[in-house]
Amino acid sequence: MHADPAREALLDAALPHVAFDGWSHATFRAAIRDSRMEEARARALCPRGALDLAVAFHERGDRRMLEALRAMPLAEMKVREKVTRAVRARIEAIEDVEAVRRGTTFFALPNNAPIGTRLIWGTADAIWDALGDTSRDGNWYTKRATLAGVYGSTVLYWLGDGSMDHEDTWAFLDRRIEDVMRIEKAKAQIDANPVLRTVFAGPRWVMSRVRPPMRVPRVDLPGHVAGANDAALGEDPSRGS
Repeated sequence: MHADPAREALLDAALPHVAFDGWSHATFRAAIRDSRMEEARARALCPRGALDLAVAFHERGDRRMLEALRAMPLAEMKVREKVTRAVRARIEAIEDVEAVRRGTTFFALPNNAPIGTRLIWGTADAIWDALGDTSRDGNWYTKRATLAGVYGSTVLYWLGDGSMDHEDTWAFLDRRIEDVMRIEKAKAQIDANPVLRTVFAGPRWVMSRVRPPMRVPRVDLPGHVAGANDAALGEDPSRGS
């Protein structure tokens, strides 16, 4: 997950303006001015303007989370504790609450929602990869989809949490992880029960044939977000966001 120094500098210049103007064209223009970057270079780095800066902000959080996870003794933890610590590390990596608050609205816009969804999926994927997930069937998808839901709901709760040291958020996270563990326990019970195993033989066979997507080396081109259809999302590069 490569960070372009120039784009990071542009992002740093944008963040003080996000609380007032959101992830907008005005913020992008202010970032160009405050960073003293040539406009042509800024638009080469971020063809979709503030949208690319919002993506860079999210990806910065993912990188900081991974750094925190590398410093943890994950091998000594159970799966539940690993996942809990990872989600908490991702939230604690957030450097600007207002930027996230504005981002939830920004990525709820119809044109931006597919990218926001991919970003949250990417966070869940990064967590499972960091935790050493080896699933190569349908579980690859269910693990990431479930964790993406846990992460997304916990962030929304965290944004409105006024408790000391976000204690209520971490309690909420524990409850969501418990819900996930119930699903895993149910799957284990099906596997252990001959009757249920027979009843679910068809769906289990189908899921066993599902394979995760091939890992394609990331191309860190300016303004690039994983996905082939980004250009069709309605953003006008000449206007920013």
